[in-house]
Amino acid sequence: MESVVALFREPQQAQGALQALQQRGFEREHLGFALTDVVAEEDIAQKTGVSPEAGQPAGSAAVIKGALLGIVGGLVITVPIWLLLLIIPVTRIYQEGGLLGVLFGVIGGGALGGLFGALAGSDHGDYVNLLRRMGVPAAQAEKFYAGMKGGHVMVIARDPSGARADEALSLMRKHGAVKLDDATGGGQLQSERH
Repeated sequence: MESVVALFREPQQAQGALQALQQRGFEREHLGFALTDVVAEEDIAQKTGVSPEAGQPAGSAAVIKGALLGIVGGLVITVPIWLLLLIIPVTRIYQEGGLLGVLFGVIGGGALGGLFGALAGSDHGDYVNLLRRMGVPAAQAEKFYAGMKGGHVMVIARDPSGARADEALSLMRKHGAVKLDDATGGGQLQSERH
């Protein structure tokens, strides 16, 4: 399956491209789009019947990253207090309690960080990984995602046979697909076949 990915400055341009692709016989199941504006995303979905791309779940990497950040946060908060208990002679009798506070800070921070990492990963998904699985090179996938985070709309057309990818690319260019360097500072056309 060959995929064509393009970025558009305005949601109306992306909507026009999706409608043109459907008029040319591309099935809704093979089309997708993504943007950061939830209201505009819902509007495009209603007007075109095309489902927005959710990206791939961030998976265990987001959970691990969140847990590690939570542990670091727990240490940053509790270790200075424990050190103060050790340094001040009058409070040395509370050093064991301070050590337990550090332990609970690490456990609580890790658990909350892992939970928030899991929630954040499942909410937004990983568009770079999604694009990579479609055959987009890593550097371009990062640029497409950066463009999307910068307010552009990403449109994806999948061609199961690979025979109509050029047609999809031409339609997207005709409806305003911009150059990748215009959106992210790179130097390639913002609509590419993969």
